[in-house]
Amino acid sequence: MAMGTSGRYIGTPNGIVLCVSRNDNGMIGGRLYHGYSAEGIPFRGYEDIIKTAETLFDALGFPCRGSGDRDIYGQIRRTEKKEGMTRVMSDEELLGQHGDMGTFVIRVQHRQHSSWQGRVTYLDQDQTVYFRSALELIKIIDSALDQAGKTED
Repeated sequence: MAMGTSGRYIGTPNGIVLCVSRNDNGMIGGRLYHGYSAEGIPFRGYEDIIKTAETLFDALGFPCRGSGDRDIYGQIRRTEKKEGMTRVMSDEELLGQHGDMGTFVIRVQHRQHSSWQGRVTYLDQDQTVYFRSALELIKIIDSALDQAGKTED
């Protein structure tokens, strides 16, 4: 995992700010923000995060789905890009959001092999890590939250 600093920017139309406010027995919760919603979207667990993000990516048509993305029934998913998506939150407003336990900027650059590839910045530590799958992203976030919890104790 390559780590870098100065990730305090969104830099992509599909950037997400994940504000984690609680961690109940491994189930994280909080609010997810993106530039196309004036309100934070509540989430409970990683499944909510992934579903919300996938809906956003499909509506934007970015990043494009891989050619072989299939659902649980083996059918190729067809999604239509929504026309007229308008940004209602600036990058500065997005970066102004914070979670009590941690704040992450997620930038998914590709959706290949039925997963995500991109980078995540843990704003509390100003550390950026590249990920090769949604599972790896989850592990990175969990690790950062665990470290933050240990330093608080």
